[in-house]
Formats: sequence, C-alpha cells, structure tokens
Amino acid sequence: MPQASLAAATTDAIGDASVWTPNVFQAIILGMVQGLTEFLPISSTAHLKVVPEVLQWGDPGVAFTAVIQLGSIAAVLSYFWEDLVQVTTGAARAIAKSDYQAQDFRIALGIGLGTIPIVFFGLLIKFVFAEFYETRVRTLIVIAVVSIVMGILLGVAEKICSHKRDFSSLSMSDGILMGCAQALALIPGVSRSGSTITAGLFMGLERATAARFSFLLGIPAITLAGLVELKGALGEGGDVSWLPLLAGLISAAVFSYLAIAWLIKFLQTQSTWIFVWYRVAFGIVILGAIAAGMLQNG
Repeated sequence: MPQASLAAATTDAIGDASVWTPNVFQAIILGMVQGLTEFLPISSTAHLKVVPEVLQWGDPGVAFTAVIQLGSIAAVLSYFWEDLVQVTTGAARAIAKSDYQAQDFRIALGIGLGTIPIVFFGLLIKFVFAEFYETRVRTLIVIAVVSIVMGILLGVAEKICSHKRDFSSLSMSDGILMGCAQALALIPGVSRSGSTITAGLFMGLERATAARFSFLLGIPAITLAGLVELKGALGEGGDVSWLPLLAGLISAAVFSYLAIAWLIKFLQTQSTWIFVWYRVAFGIVILGAIAAGMLQNG
C-alpha cells in the first residue's frame, strides 16, 4: 500500500513538528502500543513516539496520544472498580465521622494531593513551554537517554530495597511522594508507571502493591491529560477524525486491561529486572539507530 494512502501529512499546531492523521488501522496499532505500554514501566510516550517513526508514519502528536489514553483509563477503572468504590465510600464515611486517620481517607487524600504536581507542571508545559517541549524535549535522543537512566534507577530500587509493605500500610505521604515521582513522567521516556513503581519500591512497597497504587494514582492524571487534549484533537480545526480515534480508544482499552492483569499477577511472584534490561536495551538501540542514520532525532 502506498505511503501516501497510509497517512495524510499535516502540521501540528505546536511549532513546526510534523504530524499525521492516523487511519483506522494505524489507530488500532497505536492503541495497542498505548495499551501494552501505559501500565508497564517502559513508557507509553516513548513507544508511541518511536514505533510510528520506525514504521515511517511520522509523529501522531501530543493531542492524539493523550486522547487515546482515555482507553487506558476505561481499562484501569474497570479492573480496579472495587478498590475505587472502597476508597471513595470509605473516605466519604471518614469525612462524615471526622475520622481523618482512616486509611481510605488518607489514601484518597494522598491520591488527590499526589495528582497536583503533574497537573501543575503539565499545565505549565502546555501554556508556557509548549514549543520548547514539542521541538526539544520530545526527541528520540531524550527518550533514549531517559529510558536508560530510569531503567538503572528501577534496577537500584529492585536491588537495595526491602519490598515488604503491603496495600494496608499505604498512607497520605506515600501518595504525595509517588505523585512527585509521577510528575517526572512529563519527560518523554520516563514512564508514568515506571517512575511511580520505582518510587514505590524505594519506599519499601511490595512490587504488586507499588504497581496497584501506581495505577490508582494515575487515574486522575491520565484522565485530565486526555480531556485537556480532547478539544484540541476534535474541536474546530482538530486533525483527528472520530472513527480512527474510536478505534484507537477501543484498542487501547482492551490491551490496557490485558497489560494490567498480567503485570499485577507477574509482580506477585517475579521481580522487575525484565523491565530494567528492556529499558536499557531500548535506549541503547535507539541511540545506535540514530548514530547509524536509521532514525532521525525528531
């Protein structure tokens, strides 16, 4: 199939970055990439940048990638619905009784406060540093270097920390600290789940507990990111049509659910070393491909 029939060239609203309008097939592939990488500690942003480049599709842009994250939110809401109901109703009961030491209240407050850093810096990037971010930060070299650095940090956390605290030991401070780590995910290649799971391991959480809390903490942040970009993607002058977007959302939801279920089960018995080595190898391969002229640092 001719390349011209696969994608139409467009110009992103931010700077001179070249983006394209995905068709249904491409949207499904991007949704699959989003779903499989959003909750694994390997950076969905990095893979949504690299995979289209490798396939010579171009950059789908920030708006499209943020919107299809809503499919991942649907998956995490479905998977953790009972946890969400428990925390929400438990926090409401605690407020009604003025029992501010109740665990559900402290977890809910921790999630709320932990969302503030990524919202603050996300809005700062969007409205103040948008062009710099799109043209200087969202580059393959940044993604590669950051992937290696975060892989090493995950390895350090895996090696030196105890991993003994379970979900019942979570507190408000855990949410705040993990929320600060979550804000690092605004740098492409960091990985929201990667930074928060790494932080959780450094705080002594069990691997599965760190992942579970990471997913719960990510619900407000990913939802807000998707909603903020939704108007830009579909509103007046938006360059994403409904059918590809719907295909991408469904694909992301299905593969996100599968990834969540697999990772929770995997981390109950296994370590995170597979992700450490993957991240380091991923970054080295990208740097090698750029050096060899196989990829452009765009």
